[in-house]
Amino acid sequence: MNHSKPQTVAIIGGGPAGLMAAEAAATAGAKVELFDSMPSVGRKFLLAGKGGLNLTHAEAFPNFITRYGERQESLKSHLQAFDADLVREWATSLGIETFVGSSQRVFPKEMKAAPLLRAWLKRLRSLGVRFHMRHRWQGWNDSGDLMFLTPSETLSVQAGAVVLALGGGSWAHLGSDGTWPPLLESQGMEIRPLRPANCGFDIGWSPYFAGRFAGAPMKPVVARLMNPSGQEMTRRGELVITETGVEGSLIYALSAPLRDLIDLQGHAEIQLDLAPDRTQARILESLQKTHRGLSLGNRLKRAAALDAAKISLLRERVTQDECTIPKRLADAIKNLPLRLTAARPLNEAISSAGGLTLETLDDQLMVRALPGLFCAGEMLDWEAPTGGYLLTACLATGRAAGRGAARWIGRNAGL
Repeated sequence: MNHSKPQTVAIIGGGPAGLMAAEAAATAGAKVELFDSMPSVGRKFLLAGKGGLNLTHAEAFPNFITRYGERQESLKSHLQAFDADLVREWATSLGIETFVGSSQRVFPKEMKAAPLLRAWLKRLRSLGVRFHMRHRWQGWNDSGDLMFLTPSETLSVQAGAVVLALGGGSWAHLGSDGTWPPLLESQGMEIRPLRPANCGFDIGWSPYFAGRFAGAPMKPVVARLMNPSGQEMTRRGELVITETGVEGSLIYALSAPLRDLIDLQGHAEIQLDLAPDRTQARILESLQKTHRGLSLGNRLKRAAALDAAKISLLRERVTQDECTIPKRLADAIKNLPLRLTAARPLNEAISSAGGLTLETLDDQLMVRALPGLFCAGEMLDWEAPTGGYLLTACLATGRAAGRGAARWIGRNAGL
């Protein structure tokens, strides 16, 4: 960035990372201008909070950081500087009390995103942050100025430092449309292709099963798979049947290795335990003792407490002859194989993997080759499961980039 430009921090992107970058820069004394292509900020944030805004996760940090997989070391310092406790303190400072749920997930007591966003925007405006809506970033002109397309004109903007918080590629109608990679690649930056994360997968059900049970939850269920490294992964949670396959928190927790396996070999297989609270021996004994005059459904209810969706899933994957053999049926209840053939499209995913490689950035999240340009949030090449991990990393990297941008212009102002 040109040292002669105005000592202003321009934030491009009005999601959690961009808003936190604006707060951090403005709190440090910088003049902040925030630009977003949508009519209002925080649209994905608001929609994600409709079912109860999951702010962060209260598990111990040594476990927390492992949720970021191969990128945990690169993100560690930023997440330590704005960990789950500090996220809760920040929410409290906005007048939003939080609580820790039974799964260690942290939620606002009101279970809503809108009150937090309103309080947050009020704070940002009090700090002097100015918002420019319907400004779609177009890259840079020959002079290095930022270019924006508005409903009425194309305009250029000068800034002493820039924070890009452009989001990933999921939920495009809310602003994260993933159209920005060519703009950065044109400047020589390395971008890994955006891919779906925390997503559903296709299986291919019979018309009857899909029509009857699409949308049906199954819980509790335990899923097991061998990841691409040959390690067995086991997760317990809720699985949801869709028209084409499966989704839900259990599947999202395994979506990264499932997606990677499909990329590697064209499919992935998981083993489902439909009755995790009963041993196979107990189920087998019950099936052998259950009166053969009962229907299969009633026998399965008695032996394994299966509901209609689980019973139908068994029938979908086990032949009629096998259903007459108690040992085969007990094994299927505890080890039902499902073959997943494709991840659902990126735009349907909760989040995305891929993006600007972290090796492109220094420890302040500044692009090494373009001093004064900082990047944050989901546009960076990291991924994490749902459960507060996504939002915490967006807030933490936004805070780091905003602080870095403020320091940058402060340093330049003293030159």
